[in-house]
Amino acid sequence: MRYTNTPEAAPVPNKKQLYDLCRAVVQQRVETARHAMTAAQESANEEGKSSAGDKYETGRAMAQIERDRHAHLLTDALTMAQDLARINVDKSYATVLPGSVVTTDRGVFFISIGAGKLLTDTGTAVFAVSPASPIAVALAGKTTGDRVTFNKLTYALLTVD
Repeated sequence: MRYTNTPEAAPVPNKKQLYDLCRAVVQQRVETARHAMTAAQESANEEGKSSAGDKYETGRAMAQIERDRHAHLLTDALTMAQDLARINVDKSYATVLPGSVVTTDRGVFFISIGAGKLLTDTGTAVFAVSPASPIAVALAGKTTGDRVTFNKLTYALLTVD
């Protein structure tokens, strides 16, 4: 269904800036996971043998579980970095695809990675969402003027870039 009574669209946020904000989120996640893995490993290494052998083994096992959890978070962050690297910020899109910035009457979405809410230098809130996220799936293939219903709310697409 096409939305024909289009209100004045807000200026489209700069894709390069959105990309850089996403890259900063990914870099922060990578650094946090690496730091936490190192801290957990050091904790496991510092766990000294005590007369209560079970306590020692339990402490080491818990530290190893924590390290493994952060290793999984690191893997996720590195995958996000790879996904982000596939985004072409120099390309404009007529339909919603990965790399699109979609301005709706309910918010602005950058179809890229699941980085959440980003604030541009103009104070505009943009939601960086993965192409596999439910909202991005609902928007996929749509174009300016289309309407999408998601979670019982209708979104009018004002611009797609």
